[in-house]
Amino acid sequence: MTIATGSRHNMAYVVESTFGTTPTTPSFTPIRHTGTTIGLSKDAIESEELREDRQIAHFRHGNESVAGDINVELSYESFDDLLEAVLCGTWATNVLKAGTTRRSYTVERHHQDIGKYLRSTGCNFNALSLSVAPNSMVTGSFSVIGKDFAVASTAITGATYAAESTTSPFDSFTGSITEGGSSIAVITGLELSLDNGMESMYVVGSSSTLLPSIGKSSVSGSVTAYFEDSTLIDKFINETSSSLTFVLTDLAGNSYTFNLPNVKYNSGNPEVGGAGAVTVSLDFVALYNSSDASQIKITRTDA
Repeated sequence: MTIATGSRHNMAYVVESTFGTTPTTPSFTPIRHTGTTIGLSKDAIESEELREDRQIAHFRHGNESVAGDINVELSYESFDDLLEAVLCGTWATNVLKAGTTRRSYTVERHHQDIGKYLRSTGCNFNALSLSVAPNSMVTGSFSVIGKDFAVASTAITGATYAAESTTSPFDSFTGSITEGGSSIAVITGLELSLDNGMESMYVVGSSSTLLPSIGKSSVSGSVTAYFEDSTLIDKFINETSSSLTFVLTDLAGNSYTFNLPNVKYNSGNPEVGGAGAVTVSLDFVALYNSSDASQIKITRTDA
């Protein structure tokens, strides 16, 4: 008996022309990943019928939900399509900003050791999270809301698969960060989240969702820094607008620059928990900036 293992698992995606429909003879692009939770769940519908024997006689499956995360180590150009999808934007002269363009994808999981394909169609990328922490790779996840889910034992007829990218993952110590336009060297961690507020939409006559609704493009996060002065805390106290820019550079010299041109801090308190160095954690929200026409801007630079 063969048991599926993560070491023989791969993922790929293809953009859909029609929501929820995999293209004929699709050209799949691999997804580099460290794990995934994408799958199918269903609501439970239990009969309220009362019986003298106290038993439950009827139970049904309800609305279907295809959802989950794709966990990654961020690397150069490996996720450019997915960044476009989650920002609802389009790369233009190597710059990506938040926009309004909707895209849907078929995401395929392949367990090679047991020969099973798990395909999620109508996938919209709803959220992105990134974590930059000392002495580690830059990690993150893309969150998906999909329409339908199926299992197959063979590849789609005519499907092709591109080669996986080979760029090295970004690390936390090759790069730079500026706050308010000035270099800052006391940041011990940075978390960034983008959420599109998508929600599944169900109707009578179907258990799967229509094209999910979409809300505001919400960008938030937090920075943790050693407490050396009150500069950052003062910005929180006085509700002072600031900016954050961090540059991630790989071993070959390729880089992404994440620019949040208009941020406001909404917390900040140096908590002492022992005799060691004191840190302060500040939550922030990124707001629309008229000069960039976006609250977030990502610039890619080849080595």
